[in-house]
Amino acid sequence: MDMKKIAEFSSKQQSVCVKNDTIDDALFEKYGVNRGLRDINGKGVLTGLTRISKIVSFTSGPDGKQVPCPGELWYRGYNIKTLIKELGENEFGFEKTAYLLLFGEKPTESQLNEFQDILDESRSLPTNFTRDVIMKAPSKDIMNSITRSVLTLASYDESSTDSQLENSIKQCIQLIAQYPMLSVYSYHAYNHYDNDESMYIHRPRKGRSTAENFLAMLRPDQKYTALEAKVLDVALMLHMEHGGGNNSTFTTRVVTSSGSDTYSAMAAAMSSLKGPKHGGANIKVVEMMDDLKEHVDNWEDRVAIKNYLMKILQKDAFDKSGLIYGMGHAVYSMSDPREEVLNAFVEKLAKEKGMEKDYILYKNVEELAPEAIAETRRIFKGVSPNVDFYSGLVYKMLNIPPELYTPLFATARIVGWSAHRIEELIGMNKIIRPAYKSVMEEIG
Repeated sequence: MDMKKIAEFSSKQQSVCVKNDTIDDALFEKYGVNRGLRDINGKGVLTGLTRISKIVSFTSGPDGKQVPCPGELWYRGYNIKTLIKELGENEFGFEKTAYLLLFGEKPTESQLNEFQDILDESRSLPTNFTRDVIMKAPSKDIMNSITRSVLTLASYDESSTDSQLENSIKQCIQLIAQYPMLSVYSYHAYNHYDNDESMYIHRPRKGRSTAENFLAMLRPDQKYTALEAKVLDVALMLHMEHGGGNNSTFTTRVVTSSGSDTYSAMAAAMSSLKGPKHGGANIKVVEMMDDLKEHVDNWEDRVAIKNYLMKILQKDAFDKSGLIYGMGHAVYSMSDPREEVLNAFVEKLAKEKGMEKDYILYKNVEELAPEAIAETRRIFKGVSPNVDFYSGLVYKMLNIPPELYTPLFATARIVGWSAHRIEELIGMNKIIRPAYKSVMEEIG
C-alpha cells in the first residue's frame, strides 16, 4: 500500500470537500435547526424520556421564566450528594449505585451481597484473552484497545447477538465487571511494549470494591491507602450516569434502537466518549494547568494567574484554542454538583500526597477563570468549574497515568450506558431516526 500516494490524494481532495460540504450558517437559522441538538442557551432538544437520572440546572421563576439555580444530579429518585453522604466512612458505593441505576431501586443487604458476588465471579476474561487480544498490537490510545477488546469478547459469547432483555442484562453485568481489567491490562501492555517498562498482570481479588481492584491491578505493589480507594470510588459514582442526553449515552440508545447487540452498543459508546469534547476533557485540564505552572512562578499570585488566563482566552497561550478547560458545562448553569462533591475530597487527598500547592493553584484558577471569561466573552449563563476540572488532579494525585483518565471515565459510565440500553429495550421499540433537511442544489 502506497501510503504517501494516498496521503497526497487526501490532502488534495480536502479543499474539494470543504467547497462542496460547507453549509451557510444562515440556512441553519432559516430552517430552525439547532446544531448539536442544543439551542443558543445550551438547552438540549428533547428526544426521549427516562426514569434513570435527572439533571437540574434551572428552576421556574414567578413569571414562568427559567432562572439559573445550583446544579443537581439525581439517580433513580435519589440526589447523588445524598447517596454519597449515606455511605459509611469505610464503605464503598460503586456497586450499590450500579445496582440502583441498573434495576431502579436500592438493593437490600442480601441483594447487594448477591450482586457483589456476581460481579466477583464476572471479573475474569476468557482463557489467554489477555495474551492473544490485549497484548497483541497494544496502543497508546487505550480507549481504542478497550473497544477492540469489547468487540472481540463477542466472539467468545455464543449468545452475542441475542438482544433479549435477560441476555442483555447478563452481558452488561459482565462488561461492568471486566472494564477495570480491560483498562488496566491495556495500559500495562502499551507501557511495556511502547515505553519499555516492566509488565505485571495482577488478577482482581474477590471481596474488593471496583475502586480497590483498579488501584491494586494498576500498581506494582498492589498497595493503596483507604483514602485513595475512597476518593476513587466517589469519582466513579459521580461519573456513572448523567441525564441520558450526553453524547455517549445517546449513542448507546441510538445503536440499541436499531436492534444491535450489547457489545456493539458499548463499543459505539466508547468511540463517542473518547472524543476530547466529551470524555477526554480532564486530560486537557491537566495539560493546561501544567502549562500554567511553567509560565507562572508563584502559584499564589492571583494577578499573574489571571493575566495568563486572559492570554489563554485571547488565543495567545497554551493550545491557542481560546478555551479555559474545565470551566462551564453544556447543561449546568451555576454549579456542577459532581465538582462540588469531588472538591470536598480533593483537599484531603492533596494533604495526604503533599500536593497542597497544586490544590491552591487549582482553587485560584477556579475563582479567577469565571472573572476572566466574563470580561472577554458574551455568555448566556453562569460559568463555574465542571467535574473535569478536579477529576484530572485527583487522578494525578492517585498516580494514575493520563492514558487511563478516559478509560477510567468509561469504567464508571458503562453502568449508565447499560441502564439506558435496558430502558431502551423495554420501552421504546422504535429505531431512532432524526431528520436532516437537504439543501443540495439539483444539477441534472
